[in-house]
Amino acid sequence: MRFLIVEDDAVCSKMIRGLLEPYALCDIAGTGKEAIDAFRCAVAEKMPYHLMLLDIMMPEMDGHETIRQIRKIEEHERGQIYPRGIKIIMTTALDDPDNVRRAFRCQCDAYLVKPIDEETLFNEIRTMYPCFALS
Repeated sequence: MRFLIVEDDAVCSKMIRGLLEPYALCDIAGTGKEAIDAFRCAVAEKMPYHLMLLDIMMPEMDGHETIRQIRKIEEHERGQIYPRGIKIIMTTALDDPDNVRRAFRCQCDAYLVKPIDEETLFNEIRTMYPCFALS
């Protein structure tokens, strides 16, 4: 499987990558724009990402807008209607109800508050991909 970690904090992205690398190929993007570019490249190479872990607070483009753009690309360019596209887990320090609601309105699949708990993360991934063996 192939995952994209979208995080502007290098320590956080390395921590998440360290948890997931034994189970999937993990790429890192530092901004929403980089994430969209990586998403497009992966699709063009016919090696799409299965999962995106996405921070909300990032430079250039926040996580909410990044999701909107990804879902727009899926629908208009690939003919995929949510929830058939990439699975997206918001990983953020923001735990207020407004951000949670906005994230799900933008069509994220799960919302995890930092610091990320390994067991909770793995449970969310198992929910999305029951055949995926994580330990």
